[in-house]
Amino acid sequence: MTDHHETRAHARPDAYSQISPHRSLHVMTWGCQMNAYDSGRMEDVLRPLGFRSATGPDADLVILNTCHIRERAAEKLFSELGRLRTLKEARDGAMTIVVAGCVAQAEGTEILTRAPFVDLVIGSQSYHRLPELLARRARTGVPVIETDFPAEQKFELLPKDQASQGPVAFLAIQEGCNKFCTFCVVPYTRGEEQSRPAAAILAEARLLVTKGAREIALLGQNVNAWHGEAPSGGQWSLARLLAELAEIPDLARLRYTTSHPRDMRMELIAAHRDNPKLLPFLHLPVQSGSDGILKAMNRRHDTRLFRRIVDDLRAARPDIALSSDFIVGYPGETDADFEETMNLVRETRFALAYSFKFSPRPGTPAASAENQVPESVKDARLQELQALLRDQQHAFNDAQVGRHFDVLFTGSGRHPGQIAGRSPYLQPVIVADQKIGPGTIHEVTITAANPNSLMANIVGGAITGPALTHEQEHKAA
Repeated sequence: MTDHHETRAHARPDAYSQISPHRSLHVMTWGCQMNAYDSGRMEDVLRPLGFRSATGPDADLVILNTCHIRERAAEKLFSELGRLRTLKEARDGAMTIVVAGCVAQAEGTEILTRAPFVDLVIGSQSYHRLPELLARRARTGVPVIETDFPAEQKFELLPKDQASQGPVAFLAIQEGCNKFCTFCVVPYTRGEEQSRPAAAILAEARLLVTKGAREIALLGQNVNAWHGEAPSGGQWSLARLLAELAEIPDLARLRYTTSHPRDMRMELIAAHRDNPKLLPFLHLPVQSGSDGILKAMNRRHDTRLFRRIVDDLRAARPDIALSSDFIVGYPGETDADFEETMNLVRETRFALAYSFKFSPRPGTPAASAENQVPESVKDARLQELQALLRDQQHAFNDAQVGRHFDVLFTGSGRHPGQIAGRSPYLQPVIVADQKIGPGTIHEVTITAANPNSLMANIVGGAITGPALTHEQEHKAA
């Protein structure tokens, strides 16, 4: 079985010579950081076949990597497919169009019904099979749908080598979800929770560092549910994995996203105190401040647990900053429920947060729930919540003025002579200094705060990290 999979995943490029004589590739990515990671790995799968990135969609192979979380995801896809159809017709059909990701997983047959010019529909669990499926399409002339959940883990069948991601790299360690929140399609599009083995994660992390990564962000739909096989048997927790990753030379910063309150164990909270490479920033979605709404959402936590986690985190790491997600207008949400959300936000004080109106996702229990909230009410609540969250973000940014901390610089700023980086709280930091190389870490003094970024001056020389190669610098910029 293993030999068959290895052959399938890493077949010789000449086996797919029918795909395209030129092999230009354009990938369009929507949605979360996991989707961005997946897009990069799809490029890695196709690179040995001769595919090279194109700057626009007029390419031999176009992949639309879709997200099903937000409202009107399918409509956005079909709108883009309409534009691609025009390009394909202008090329006399010499373009292969692939729809990948969560919309593909959820609506594969519908996509080919409405857009029969699409060549391949591939779910989020099968993109390691892209070469094989593209070859089948080229050989048979029949569009292909592949939306099964294969028994093998795709991560272990992907090419071991991958392109540089620059100073900040993403590494998927966990995928899928067993929580079944009533508003969410992830369990249906990504499958059940799976944790990658620790050895594979450590090997990929070391490779990313050799390619210039100074910060690694661990990814998963419920990343803190990770409990992977340990190299010597048994299982490790996420806290143990973070401790092992921290031992990698030249890796300066670690973080993880996205977490679920139910999986926020005391060992992981203690890691924010004990692991010096773990950034003082955590994204912890709560979704609502009303226990009644949380129960209706099947979130499996209440506000008491969330508040306790926040207190424990701040006790362990007093300088930690928090971000979160909120949904307003969930079916049955009353004015009192919404006010409880506002109270939770006022009490917690977020450095950053993402808030959305509830939008029914087909196939989820909440889509057919009674007591749907009128759009006008959802609009008003969202505006009120976002105003409060925006005030908190501005206050947090303002509080950084005069502080000294280390910044990882990643590439050129928006204006000539500027270099941009990220603070330990992931805020963009801008410095007017042409001598700083991407991939270096410098201590800075924050001199001014903008709504979405900080201005700074360099305090001293580079603390750690060599400048990147020309290729890596171009990628970072």
